[in-house]
This record gives sequence, C-alpha cells and structure tokens, in this order.
Amino acid sequence: MVRLSMDLIAKSSSHFKKRRSRSLSQYLKSLTHLNFSNKNIEDIDDLSMCRNLTVLYLYNNQITHISNLSFASNLTHLYLQNNNIYCMENLSSLQNLSKLYLGGNSITVVEGLEQLRGLKELHLENQRLAPGEKLLLDPRTLLSLAESLCVLNINNTNTDEIKDLAVLKELQHFSAAENKLHDIEELEDVFSQWPRINRVDLSGNPVSNKPKYRDRLITVCRRLEVLDGKEIGELCRQFLINWKASKEAKNRLKDERLVTGKFISYPLTSKSLNHIVVVGAHAAKLSLPERWAAEQYG
Repeated sequence: MVRLSMDLIAKSSSHFKKRRSRSLSQYLKSLTHLNFSNKNIEDIDDLSMCRNLTVLYLYNNQITHISNLSFASNLTHLYLQNNNIYCMENLSSLQNLSKLYLGGNSITVVEGLEQLRGLKELHLENQRLAPGEKLLLDPRTLLSLAESLCVLNINNTNTDEIKDLAVLKELQHFSAAENKLHDIEELEDVFSQWPRINRVDLSGNPVSNKPKYRDRLITVCRRLEVLDGKEIGELCRQFLINWKASKEAKNRLKDERLVTGKFISYPLTSKSLNHIVVVGAHAAKLSLPERWAAEQYG
C-alpha cells in the first residue's frame, strides 16, 4: 500500500532538491503546496508537520477514505478527483477551504460540509454510481453553503430535480449537464431565486429539447451570459424580456375584460375580412427575422 507520509515527501526527488540545507522538519513546516497526484496513493498518513499547507493535489490516485487532514486549517484548495472515495468525511476542520474537487469518485451523498462556510466552489461531476442511484445533497450542507457557494458542478450524476438547490443564493456558475432534468417549470422557479447566476450548462438533459427552453430560461435569469456553451446577446435578451412583458400585459387585459364582462367578440364581416387580407399582405413584406419573430412571438 502506498501511503502519503512525511517519509514519502522526504524521499521524493522533487522535494529533496528543494530542501537544500534545511532540516526535514523546517522544510515540512514551510510547505504551502503539495502535489502527489498520479502516484497510486491509497491512504493519507499523518502530515501534521505540514501545518502551513494551503493547496493539496491528490487527484488520480486510489484513495478510499479522506483522513488525517484535521491539521490543515490553512488549506484553501483540495483536489481529490478521480479516486475511490465513497463517503465525504473528516472535512469539518478545513474551515478555510475555498475550492473542493471530488469529481470522478463513488460518492452518493454530499454531506459533512456544515463547517465550511467559506466554500466557493464544489465540484462533484461524474460520480461512479450504481444503476438507479443518483447524487443526493444533504439539506443541512446546502443551507450552510447558501451564503458562500458560487460554483457547483454536478454533471453526469443522474440528477433529476434541483428544487433543494434554491437556497444557494450566491450561485454564479451551475453545471448539471448529462443528467435527467425534465421539468422546465422547476428550473424557472429555482433559477428565479438565483439573482447572481450568469453561466449555466444543462446540455444533455431531456428538458433542453423542450419548446422555447432557451427563451424561457433567458427571461428568468436576467444576468445569464452563457447557456449550454452559447453566449447570450443583449439584443436577444431584451427582445425576449420585452416580448414576455407584452404577452403578460395582454393576458392581464384579457382576464380583466372577462371578469368585468367588457370582452366583446365581433362577427366576421366583409370589412374585417378585407383588413385580414391587408395585414397578410403586409406580413409577406417582412424580412426573414421579422417574420420569424412574428410567427414565434406574435
């Protein structure tokens, strides 16, 4: 078994050269960045002498348990993607952690982050889940991250609903591609509660094939700049917002007329028929973009 230990750090050629005339103890205390990715590491040993560590790279290993990191109170970045981790544990002491990378593991429940109130990025994509399983997020963890989390990546995690994520008021980037999201109304409701959201990726979900999917999300998210990898032009946004406002105003007026009894239908006469012909002739002269807009939103 390969264990990440102080002895392994000391024997590493890249670190041995950096020690120069310092003792091992002095060197370990001075370390801020430690990179042992792609080293077949299976376990994390006692690294408490590395008390000034801020960035730890352990991706592409064979780690099954998150352990022996309680000393790392200064850690801000932790890279544990593509390991064999199945349980989120022993992270509560990392209170200065800003970015946590756990993609490509076997995690089914996102939990134990209640003390990480400064966490800004959480990456959980591509979990290796059993058939029928989906990634679950503990409501207590979500609530604790409500005022800090800016980036959430849950690509390819069999996610089929996101209503519990509405509490993440500071979210700016949300990636949930290649999942099973299908309810456009749920998306509109949740996105309307994310005032800062500006980048979303839902490609590969059933909902992305629904009529006016893109238009509806653009009108809900006023700050959205990129949706499914495609930039949103300000002209397009304003057109859709104005169209939606106009449509809602017409519907309100129609409802008021129905309630007050002032809605009057007129019989089709030769004069009104002539008017329809004139309007039709005018529509034929419209440019292609104008005709498209008239057909889509008229």
